[in-house]
Amino acid sequence: MKNMMKFFSIVSIMLFIACGWYVNDYYRADLDAIMVFQSEIKVDKQVFDDNIIYAPEHADTGLIFYPGGKVETAAYEPLMALLAEKNVLTVLIEMPFHLAVLDMNAADGIQEKYPDIEHWYIGGHSLGGAMASSYLGKNIEDYEGLILLASYSTTDFADSSLNVLSIYGSEDNVLNAKKYQENMIHLPKDFTEVILEGGNHAQFGMYGPQSGDGIPSISNAEQIHQTADEIIEWMNHGH
Repeated sequence: MKNMMKFFSIVSIMLFIACGWYVNDYYRADLDAIMVFQSEIKVDKQVFDDNIIYAPEHADTGLIFYPGGKVETAAYEPLMALLAEKNVLTVLIEMPFHLAVLDMNAADGIQEKYPDIEHWYIGGHSLGGAMASSYLGKNIEDYEGLILLASYSTTDFADSSLNVLSIYGSEDNVLNAKKYQENMIHLPKDFTEVILEGGNHAQFGMYGPQSGDGIPSISNAEQIHQTADEIIEWMNHGH
């Protein structure tokens, strides 16, 4: 009996250590690169409930964004700030242990805090995009569109009037190409797909190279600028 209790105690300690290692093993934001990128950004950052908000003064369009799995939230500040410079209110969600799957409903209640926003979109990067689409499936009447960055939707929107933008880099070796193609049937037939030539998986944020990813032929800053331009053009077309 004592040996059995000792065994379970050891197993419990090992699981505790393993869990601690797992939740602390994530991609850190490249704060130096972000600081350089944002040196000319004029929209002030706000933090509420750990979420990062960039709120232009006269915005009528808003985007709720779910970060990629195991990526520090701040890594997506450059993209959010750039969109805010183009007059989009952006709400960057802080996820538990950097995993959107642990709080898929994190967007709940955010729209009510910004009653002046007329056009709402939701989206995310990689796992964040998948979880945003799952959330949207239950709240589709509240949003005009979905933005998927190196991601895909397992929720079926094929027969909906939802606007969908899917962007990925030509050098992305992390996104599962087979699953991406298989899940295209879940999107409306008129969805917009953009392939960024020379872009990869990680460069939608600023957190350095990602394991298994392709080598980009454009800079991190250039991929973020191109992404922001594509999003704004698509949003304007949608209105």
